[in-house]
Amino acid sequence: MATLVVGANGATGRQLVKQLLGRGQKVTIIVRSSESLSDAILNHDNLSVVKANVLNLSDAEIAQHVQGCDAFASCLGHNLSFKGIFGSPRRLVTDATRRICSAIKAHNPQSPVKFVLMNTAGNSNRDLDEQISFKQKCVIGLLRLLLPPHVDNEKAADFLRIQVGQNDGTIEWAVVRPDGLIDETEVSEFSTHPSPTRCAIFNAGKTSRINVGSFMADLICNDETWREWKGKMPVIYNREM
Repeated sequence: MATLVVGANGATGRQLVKQLLGRGQKVTIIVRSSESLSDAILNHDNLSVVKANVLNLSDAEIAQHVQGCDAFASCLGHNLSFKGIFGSPRRLVTDATRRICSAIKAHNPQSPVKFVLMNTAGNSNRDLDEQISFKQKCVIGLLRLLLPPHVDNEKAADFLRIQVGQNDGTIEWAVVRPDGLIDETEVSEFSTHPSPTRCAIFNAGKTSRINVGSFMADLICNDETWREWKGKMPVIYNREM
């Protein structure tokens, strides 16, 4: 299998790429800079690096990189700086998702292509009746007004839910929702759920980035895991010991 990854130079994206390469996958990454990637990853025989801003690529260039890929994964996110949060592009994740999906459809693949999007437990799956407290609804409303990255996450997931939907002949998708992200050096036990089991605002759980990368790789590489979660927005937590 061949997978295209955007956001591969981020803390979670690096973990995903490492997991995919370790499972024998051919991986192409689109990154503005590869400096954050280890030599072991950059020198891997199954890795191809495209140095570019994904939103600056032409439709033809994106189509070229999409061709021949069986799966796509987005670990894109906004830098935690004033410019990263409030500057352009405000719809980084949504626009990248939309453009890659358009390129997939243009190629009209013979079998559906997987799209795995990293998102956040703070974004509700509006296909389900997820119970949210009044206090949490108020905070989410403020986040929509004050923090563009939250709206970007919502709109990217909504694009897959609504525009692609459940019965598209060319794209199947899953949206992975980790809770409070932490760094760990090894994959540990984790659990996945259709909806949050705790409040992402007032009682957040913990999810290691390496576990997120492992689960996203499972979705791409393991057909049984994919059948369980395709068209859904699984929430992932580290297993509490």
